[in-house]
Amino acid sequence: MSNDVNPGTPENPDDDRSKPAEPSAPGAAPADGPETQPTAPQPSGSQQTGRQRLAAGLWPPRVSRAQLIVALLLFVLGLGLAIQVRSTSDNSALRGARQEDLVRILDELDDRTQRLEDEKARLETQRSELESSSDQAEEARKQTQEKERQLGILAGTVAAEGPGITLTVRGAEAAVESDMLLDAIQELRAAGAEAIQINDVRVVADSYFTGSGADIEIDGTKVTAPYVFKVIGKPEDLEPALNIPGGVVQTLEKEQATATVARSQKIVVDALRPAKRPDYAQSSSQ
Repeated sequence: MSNDVNPGTPENPDDDRSKPAEPSAPGAAPADGPETQPTAPQPSGSQQTGRQRLAAGLWPPRVSRAQLIVALLLFVLGLGLAIQVRSTSDNSALRGARQEDLVRILDELDDRTQRLEDEKARLETQRSELESSSDQAEEARKQTQEKERQLGILAGTVAAEGPGITLTVRGAEAAVESDMLLDAIQELRAAGAEAIQINDVRVVADSYFTGSGADIEIDGTKVTAPYVFKVIGKPEDLEPALNIPGGVVQTLEKEQATATVARSQKIVVDALRPAKRPDYAQSSSQ
């Protein structure tokens, strides 16, 4: 038997190259082979981004009782402001008025205030005369007669004359309604009219208007066009009251009717109404 060593046989049977590769332990890097890149850690539930934290803080909303009260107060304040703005922005007949028209209306209000002041001064003078007169009974009788005459003019039981205007309304019978005539009466009274007559009917505090077109009646008496108003009062106050923007004259012109106003220093109101005795009211003076 030969003692030659076979060159293809390893000298050491325990050489690592003759051993099979052992499996690596879990989590340990392999001894040989390409290196592996470590993976980035994934964000856990406690590691959130800034946007996620902001969203979590905003929703669901956390509202305290104080915040609810403040929100309610702000809502009520906003509602009140909206109502105020809407009420002040409503269409008005004076919104499109010219400056000279507004000045005239203001002068009319000043004149009305002055009339009330004059009436107050007159009544105070009468009281002083009654208190200082040596013959108080005679002075009281004179003042009573004067008061009776004034009340007779207001009640329409006596004729009256004085400065004023004449308002003439012409147009088709269907163009003029009874409410238009009533509006003219209200404007004249507000301007200080003391006695009013339409055609042959005396208009007083309890007068009423009915019907329309060709069937207009005042206190049950039929009146037809043209409607002639005889008004006693201060002409400088009565005429502007009818010509204010959106007033009687413009309203009638929109309805294809015409209204002309003429001033006069002598207007005669001679249509009379019968004196009525009240059925239930009695004097409370002793």
